[in-house]
Amino acid sequence: METAKTKAAGANDKTALFETMPVGKALLTMAVPTIVSQLITMIYNLADTFFIGLSNDPYKVAAASVVSILFFILTALSNLFGVGGGSLMSRLLGEKRAQDAKRVGVFSVYGALALAIVYALICFLFTEPLARLLGASDNTIGYAVSYLFWVVVVGAIPSTVGMTIAFLLRSAGYSKESGVGLALGGVANIILDPLFMFVILPAGNEVTGAAMATMLSNVISLLYFLFIYYKLRGKTILSLSPKYIRIERKLIGEILAIGLPSSLTGMLANLSHIIRYNLTSGYGDIELAAYGIVQKVDMLPLNISMGLCQGMMPLVAYNYASKNYSRMKSFAKTAQTYGMIVAGVCIATFELLAPQIVWLFIKDEATIAFGTKFIRIACLAAPFIIINFQKIYCLQAMGKGKESLILGVCRQGLVAIPTIFIMNHFFQLYGVVSAQLISDGITVIFSTLIYRSVNNKLQKDIEKSSETP
Repeated sequence: METAKTKAAGANDKTALFETMPVGKALLTMAVPTIVSQLITMIYNLADTFFIGLSNDPYKVAAASVVSILFFILTALSNLFGVGGGSLMSRLLGEKRAQDAKRVGVFSVYGALALAIVYALICFLFTEPLARLLGASDNTIGYAVSYLFWVVVVGAIPSTVGMTIAFLLRSAGYSKESGVGLALGGVANIILDPLFMFVILPAGNEVTGAAMATMLSNVISLLYFLFIYYKLRGKTILSLSPKYIRIERKLIGEILAIGLPSSLTGMLANLSHIIRYNLTSGYGDIELAAYGIVQKVDMLPLNISMGLCQGMMPLVAYNYASKNYSRMKSFAKTAQTYGMIVAGVCIATFELLAPQIVWLFIKDEATIAFGTKFIRIACLAAPFIIINFQKIYCLQAMGKGKESLILGVCRQGLVAIPTIFIMNHFFQLYGVVSAQLISDGITVIFSTLIYRSVNNKLQKDIEKSSETP
């Protein structure tokens, strides 16, 4: 029988990582596996576009690009319980409340499962209207409906639950296991894509083959996560036992306080993508195909910064809860420095090699011409995106739901969406492409002011507590 001492040791076997390991080493320990997994995830997202592009059919590329937005909404849904539950788990561990952290983790997994079922049902009932809404034309609707069915309707549960568990593993200090699971799905998709597209299914079904491969890769990833949970059962706070699903209403409120802003921000991000794709589709299917490729390529700095921030988040949350504020701030500052280096490298690479990068995905000359111009504009937003991401993740880690909500809504809603329409009105197609650069540049001002306000209040609280006898 497991003793209380064993349980305590299991719950705190990552204490050194959070409390004593040098800041740079601890951040890299948490962030590198996450960044690698994010890059592999990016590669498998690119794989669909790459292999579909081998058909040299812009309509198929455009169809997959358009409905992939509904797949990315699954990420926003997983943030509700993944980011919300994960942030709270790390803070509870910092407060030495391991049992509450376990209950939060179990509740988050089953919450994500319920959410995925509802979303899959909605997409099943309104498949074609949703595809049309996103910009699918008569030339692309058949491909779009097929891709949407396999990736979202069938794949919603493994994708959403898998991403949620990845967040929870990372929040408990198991960043390597989280990264391996996500990477495993990515590698599987890269292997399965050509197999389904060019071997198993007959010619003309490349989009369906890519969708089926993506769905199966997410199933493989989820099965790995379930195996890790089984392997760690009784040794850590991680559990899937339904007996822990009931938690205090206050803890549910704390999950939602962080999860809802994160999920809403993700939803608004997808809404802004929908608007961009919809407006771009009005200029032609070739332009839409080029923009879809650029959006996938531009995920490189985005995914690296997300991996860095996701690795940073549990470290900030834990040290905030345990009141080690100097260490908390060191993690945030170091993460931002690394992020700016990434942004600089990506901008230089994309500006120099834009035609060659687009050529990798499609050999159609008109699509390459548009894609080259698009990517050289889009990449300039990287430093602003990374700064905004870092500020939002820090606020979420500290449990600042209101502030992260304000910043998220400003970035993806109040600033981004009006900017898209204004830029489209005055500069047409290239205005749509430039909108992300303008909106994230403006949002940096808001994120800096909000983050500085939170830090100033924190500093005053520290000074006040030190003066109290």
